[in-house]
Amino acid sequence: MMFIPPFDSTTYSTYTQSPNPSWTYGQRVDTTPSGKEWVAGESAGWKIYNTAELDKVDITKLLNSGIVPRPIAFVSTISEDGIENLAPYSWFNTVTTYPPIISFACNNNALGGLKDTAANVKNSQGFSVNIVSEPFIESANATAIDSPPGFDEWSLSGLTKEKCVQIKASRVKESAFSMECELYKSIDITHPVTGEHTSTLILAHVKYIHVRKDMLTQRGVIDLTKFKPVARVGDISYARVGDGFRIASPTWAQDKARIRDALDEAKIGGALATLALL
Repeated sequence: MMFIPPFDSTTYSTYTQSPNPSWTYGQRVDTTPSGKEWVAGESAGWKIYNTAELDKVDITKLLNSGIVPRPIAFVSTISEDGIENLAPYSWFNTVTTYPPIISFACNNNALGGLKDTAANVKNSQGFSVNIVSEPFIESANATAIDSPPGFDEWSLSGLTKEKCVQIKASRVKESAFSMECELYKSIDITHPVTGEHTSTLILAHVKYIHVRKDMLTQRGVIDLTKFKPVARVGDISYARVGDGFRIASPTWAQDKARIRDALDEAKIGGALATLALL
């Protein structure tokens, strides 16, 4: 059995420069040491997968390990009978901030029916989406168990139910960032060939956001180094956020001169290369 060292709780995230801070417009990837090493890997070639010919298990393994890291939506719902449900979903992200819409996808259960989360989301009682941090990842992972319908996963998690402002479902008190949501739209995902309903895409309208005050910077944003969010990265693996690096967003007004210089240099370089071949 592979040896796995214990979790290192002494490490922490910090912000650094980007990997190639001297990069300029038009610069090729292989002009930096790390880029050259990266591009050298192309010599091994590519393996191309036709998804129409793949088993769905193999498709899942490829997508789950290739589309990474994925944030985790820790979704709390409540049934019409008042039974609460808690489960994590990693096909999750922001759609737009105005209006504030987030999305997550919920695959059907092994029998082909809706999971409790998808069924509950549609009952108009609201639901909360909570972000998972390192100190309670095991609690969140426990709720992914394939429990029978109607089972309350909160009882396994050891987590604390906290009342919300508007919705009936609870939020996770231990989560430093929780969103009270109402269903904006649900979309049944069907296989384009077989017509089988396999998943439900949930678009959620965020009504209230609960943020722990100690997570906020003076600029009013979340401090990544304190937040310690967790992501999924394939099979049974999770990942912590390592060091972040900062790159300014480009603007045409500020960078147009540099862009034109880079394009001119590229034209000159291309012309010289052509002459060398003559």
